[in-house]
Amino acid sequence: MSSSPALPNTTALDPAVAARLKRDAHGLVPAIAQQYDTGEVLMMGWMDDEALHRTLTTGRCTYWSRSRAEYWVKGDTSGHLQLVKSVALDCDGDTVLVKVDQVGAACHTGDRTCFDAGQLLITGS
Repeated sequence: MSSSPALPNTTALDPAVAARLKRDAHGLVPAIAQQYDTGEVLMMGWMDDEALHRTLTTGRCTYWSRSRAEYWVKGDTSGHLQLVKSVALDCDGDTVLVKVDQVGAACHTGDRTCFDAGQLLITGS
C-alpha cells in the first residue's frame, strides 16, 4: 500500500461528502466508532477519503493505520468485526461518527472498548 493516505478527490467518495470533510495536514479525520444500540463509545481511528468511501460501500469499518501506513478493515485479522449501521459527520466536518454493531473486542488489547481504562481524577470543579 501507499505510504500516505489518498488525497482528496482521488477516490470514489461522493464529492458532496468529500467537500464537507475538514482533514488534518495528512488528509485524515478522526473516526469515532460507537455501538449503535447502547451508545457505548468503542474506539477512535483515522480515515481519509478512501477509508470513508470503503466504509460507506462495504458496510465494514475501514481505517488508515498511521503506524503501518496502510488501510485496515476492522476484524480482518482479529475477527472482531465492526458492522456499519450508520455514518455521520459532525457539524464542522472534522470528525466522523460510525455507529456499528461490534462483534468481539473493539480494542487491540482485547477489551470491549478502548475507553475501559480507569477514569481520570477530576481535581477541580
